[in-house]
Amino acid sequence: MEARMAEAAARLARQARLYLRSCTPHLLLPFSETHCMSVSFAFQENEIKSLTAEIEHLKNFGCLGTSPSLEGLRDENAKLKYRLNFLQKSLQEERSKAMKSMINVNSRLQEIFGAAIRAAYPELENPPLVVTPSQQPKFGDYQCNSAMGITQILLKTREQKVSPREIAEKITKHIPANECIEKVEIAGPGFINVHLRKDFVSKQLSSLLINGVQPPAIGKRKKVRMAGSRFVSCAHVDKARATLQMYLKCLCFKTCLRFLRKVFEKSLLLCSLIVSRLNHLGDWGTQFGMLIAHLQDKFPDYLTVSPPIGDLQAFYKESKRRFDTEEEFKKRAYQCVVLLQSKDPDFIKAWELICDVSRKEFQKIYNCLDVTLTERGESFYHDMMKDIVKEFEDKGFVQVDDGRKVVFVPGFSVPLTIMKSDGGYTYDTSDLAALRHRLLEEKGDILIYVVDSGQSVHLQTVFAAGQMIGWYDPKVTRITHAAFGVVLGEDKKKFKTRSGDTVRLMDLLEEGLKRAMDKLKDKERDKVLTAEELKAAQMSVAFGCIKYADLSHNRLNDYVFSFDKMLDDRGNTAAYLLYAFTRIRAIARLASIDEDMLQKAAREEVLILDHEKEWKLGKCILRFPEILQKILDDLLLHTLCDYLYELATTFTEFYDNCYCVEKDRQSGHIVKVNMWRLLLCEATAMIMAKGFDILGIKPVQRM
Repeated sequence: MEARMAEAAARLARQARLYLRSCTPHLLLPFSETHCMSVSFAFQENEIKSLTAEIEHLKNFGCLGTSPSLEGLRDENAKLKYRLNFLQKSLQEERSKAMKSMINVNSRLQEIFGAAIRAAYPELENPPLVVTPSQQPKFGDYQCNSAMGITQILLKTREQKVSPREIAEKITKHIPANECIEKVEIAGPGFINVHLRKDFVSKQLSSLLINGVQPPAIGKRKKVRMAGSRFVSCAHVDKARATLQMYLKCLCFKTCLRFLRKVFEKSLLLCSLIVSRLNHLGDWGTQFGMLIAHLQDKFPDYLTVSPPIGDLQAFYKESKRRFDTEEEFKKRAYQCVVLLQSKDPDFIKAWELICDVSRKEFQKIYNCLDVTLTERGESFYHDMMKDIVKEFEDKGFVQVDDGRKVVFVPGFSVPLTIMKSDGGYTYDTSDLAALRHRLLEEKGDILIYVVDSGQSVHLQTVFAAGQMIGWYDPKVTRITHAAFGVVLGEDKKKFKTRSGDTVRLMDLLEEGLKRAMDKLKDKERDKVLTAEELKAAQMSVAFGCIKYADLSHNRLNDYVFSFDKMLDDRGNTAAYLLYAFTRIRAIARLASIDEDMLQKAAREEVLILDHEKEWKLGKCILRFPEILQKILDDLLLHTLCDYLYELATTFTEFYDNCYCVEKDRQSGHIVKVNMWRLLLCEATAMIMAKGFDILGIKPVQRM
């Protein structure tokens, strides 16, 4: 009897372990995938219940005592059942949250057509899968354009000549049953036009209104490290572009885990990414050597009396001029770098003083732009540099060239200098140390370097060196240089002041505030807004427009900065979008419909999408997750700006053609409120608000 009980307990333990193994990897999968496992889970649960009942039966009717071994099995089973219950609860929570998330319609269609292509052509490995939104309504809502690619594969690999149209017809016959496709049509040589079901779009919009803007989770949680340019003196426009691009790229991904975990605030990314934004403030290179040497000459008592450096940029220009013209000063500057890197207390003090002046200047800018960064400069990695040199030496990668220790990386003509002839380290050394730390110490899965395009070759060499020495596998870890161009003036030359100096970002922000207020007063907004509302509108327009002017352009390209274009309330500008947003929010307010009434309607009303402009707007709203996914792939923020502009213009078309609130023409009294259209207004505003949040733009309710 005891043997039977032991056997039953062991079987229960094995089943529980099997269940745990089947559960654990899937806890963060979208609902559509976890749902498919429910049958397996139910079977495992029933099996466990059956075995548990058998043990209880044997215990109650079969024996009077238990052996120590059987008691141990029971303890193990109790622990396994506790873990099992915990995992079941976690899985249920994840399923519930996934049900509330927005669906990436494009990804869903790719799943459907991927299954159809595999069923139609099971012999093909990795067949092309191309699904895109249709550009014209007559071609449906989406298109699957895989047939042409499959034709080429069959011709090359199997010498089969099959027309794309035949392939398209075969694919459509294997489309599985699904919830989103109304019908498909084959057009031209083999394009498959996809028409979405209106009830599917309507239900997704209702879910958005009820649950909020919650993009879908994708994959397991990953760690992201983002690092920007080195800052020494006061921020100018190009350095500001690095900060904007870095900070806002962090925000552009902060979606999924914010809603699933609600703990990381503005450092969360779509695809369950945990983000660190690193500001490389205070490098230990030649520029600081120049500044310290100049500090010693100009303020020899700096160790006891805090030097009154009011304008760090002017101070830097003085030191640079001396470095370029005075040979003795140049030698001293280089020596200062060596002494700083050797942590001489007097030089560390000088470095800290200069960093503090720079830090205070930057903080003014960060406060205006609502930027939060973690400061981690070159000094953080200094103690690691000796080990970097040793590791490359031990692996046999170091060569000595005129006293310098250099590393040649295959595919790159210029070597990395990891130690100078005087024993000092270089940017190459610190960048390698930073790379190693982010990969091996912080376990980063994705590293994004937001640095100007002029550093491209250098960074690619550093990344290749890290791969060469075995720090990471590019198939597993993604390392990307998010390069950006420079800001140009309206003369198409590098943006400078009339005196030829680089434009300071703080001056730019202050000028933006002045012009934004002038614009608001020109529109007589000061007569209808309170002083507090006017101030909020001024800051929203000024800072929002400066950010948007940068982010609405492809970061890879140079762009012309113009205050007039930036503040124009027509076209693809933040001013236009902010005004559009306030108008949308005002519609329900003017109809005396509050948030509670909208929420009640969202749960009870069916969103009618019979009018072509309603249908167009509904589909545009649901494309938001697709846009975020594209940004994740290519790190180009202008895609989101273009989408928000498209959404705003699509809404204008809808509003001009579809009455949301109908009034008596003579009295002006409201005679009818078309609630489903007000809900479309609300859904549009919700997406725009989330887009603004991602871009770091703060809209106001009245403008």
